[in-house]
This record gives sequence, structure tokens and C-alpha cells, in this order.
Amino acid sequence: MVTATNFNHESVALDGESFDGCEFRDCRLVYSGGEPPSFVNCRFDACDWRFEDAAANTLAHLKTVWSVGGKAAVQAMIKDITGR
Repeated sequence: MVTATNFNHESVALDGESFDGCEFRDCRLVYSGGEPPSFVNCRFDACDWRFEDAAANTLAHLKTVWSVGGKAAVQAMIKDITGR
């Protein structure tokens, strides 16, 4: 777990990481489709969220599902995952 760390103007790999009380400023945050990261009490300022490799493939597929009339299905998947 990464605790109370300030990240500034850097690229941060997110897969499998846990962050608690961290601050991210002008960072590139990269998720590649591995174990999802966790964030507790973190702050984000002007960050660029990137999805690469398997994560990018999943987003491309969801975009296709959405565009062919599966908007409700995609929204239901997100709601099921997040509990919202």
C-alpha cells in the first residue's frame, strides 16, 4: 500500500496498487486491465487517466456494445460493479 505520497507530473501504474491519503497532480494514471487499484482519501488534480492493453480492449468493446443499442446493458454492468 502506498500511503500519504504526493505524485507530481509523473506516470503512475495503477494495476494491483492501493493508495491511501495520496495526492496526484498533473499525473498520467495508467490502468492496463490487471487487478483494479483502490483509492482511499486520495486527491486528484488535472490528471490524465489512461487505459492500455486489456483495459483499452474492454473499453473498446463496451463502446461497441453501447453504439449498437446496448446502452442500458452497459449502464447495468457499471451499476452492478459499483453498487450504484
